[in-house]
Amino acid sequence: MRIVSWNVNGLRSAHKKGFLTWLAAEKADVVGVQEVRALESQLPEEVRAPEGWRASHFVSAQRLGYSGVGLFARKVPDSVETLLGVPEMDAEGRLQVARFGRLTVVNCYFPNGNGKERDNSRVPFKLAFYRRLFKLLEKGLRDGERILVMGDFNTAHQEIDLARPKDNRETSGFLPEERAELDRWIRSGWVDTFRHFEKGGGHYSWWSQRFGVRERNVGWRLDYVLASPGAMPYVKRAGIHCQILGSDHCPVSVDLDPKVRR
Repeated sequence: MRIVSWNVNGLRSAHKKGFLTWLAAEKADVVGVQEVRALESQLPEEVRAPEGWRASHFVSAQRLGYSGVGLFARKVPDSVETLLGVPEMDAEGRLQVARFGRLTVVNCYFPNGNGKERDNSRVPFKLAFYRRLFKLLEKGLRDGERILVMGDFNTAHQEIDLARPKDNRETSGFLPEERAELDRWIRSGWVDTFRHFEKGGGHYSWWSQRFGVRERNVGWRLDYVLASPGAMPYVKRAGIHCQILGSDHCPVSVDLDPKVRR
């Protein structure tokens, strides 16, 4: 069973650059996308209901052209929840919690800490969002439920997770308080699936769109799939897929034993 996450940086734009071709070739069972930036009604029919996918589900922000998440699945989920219970967070359309049998897949677009003036003014909101989601999932984590949390976390966890850590210590995405929050998740039992299999550096999932940055691999690893201890025994491999696909992010994935749903 393959689960894939990708910040598409605008699903309508990604569609023009071959999103459906990629989706068909990926051979995934569940695909979560972030930064959809569109109402479901604004998406072409072939994107809303791609051939071969029995279910699709979209959550939009109240602010047009902003945020948003989407989920594509080969099998219809048992349920999909979208609310954290905090109006200002739910208004941004950042969350889907889908249940497939005994497996819960959380598709999430975590906030960026940058304000309108690139001043880190949204960091408190970002950290509050992290903590609210942590609380929502905490009981399931303790009870041994099989949970995956995937998406654009907008945080590079350790120095190995970005090319230039010394230059970015005061930049949102690598601030001490942001990293400490992700530390709390890991200490509580969540497993960074990619780091479970790959200990080396040079592996990133986001690059600035400035000329030559991606070619030189001056990147950040901002996209993760975290597994609960209950899910981790079923995780067989995890990867970052760095093809040039028209987004500033690239997809990340995990492969699981299909028994995880039973």
